[in-house]
Amino acid sequence: MTDDHTHTHTHVLDFFTPRAADWDSRFPDDGPAYAAAAGLLGLRPGDAVLDAGCGTGRALPALRAVVGPEGTVLGADLTPAMLEAAARAGRGTSGTLVRADVARLPLRDGALDAVFGAGLISHLARPGADMAELARVVRPGGVLALFHPIGRAALAARQGRAITDDDLRAEPRLRELLAGAGWRLESYTDEDDRFLALASQQG
Repeated sequence: MTDDHTHTHTHVLDFFTPRAADWDSRFPDDGPAYAAAAGLLGLRPGDAVLDAGCGTGRALPALRAVVGPEGTVLGADLTPAMLEAAARAGRGTSGTLVRADVARLPLRDGALDAVFGAGLISHLARPGADMAELARVVRPGGVLALFHPIGRAALAARQGRAITDDDLRAEPRLRELLAGAGWRLESYTDEDDRFLALASQQG
């Protein structure tokens, strides 16, 4: 593990651990947005999907609803406190919670039909390599959804910063990043009440 990677792990844990306990109460109205996004993945009953950086598991019930009882739903996160909060909220009944780094997933090549990542991209140590790892575990033609319940401008305003073209979620940057990692950006939505980028695995 590189020093840079170790530093980023420490940053992620330092950021999310103290926020885990009240994460859901700070953002109580996001449920319908997660459900709507999950419904756009094109998943079918029986499919396998990973929520990468699942946090408190808010997407897991929505993902379970679209793949049905015979499908596979995994929630992976690096922060134990987030996974504990997900379990306390009962979301382990919707999917299997796993402590894992999206940079090195304990999954075989092509094991999944889709990956869902809410608020994920801004917390990746090496976005290109990490997106390539997500491509590795998804079958050719499978789907990646990068989601946030508010758009880039609204998020920047909430954080008290200006929106910039350097943002990894800006469409040209994201398209280029994904292309280099084995994905093709298929649709891009950046509105006040939703950010959703959908990409397909290019094999």
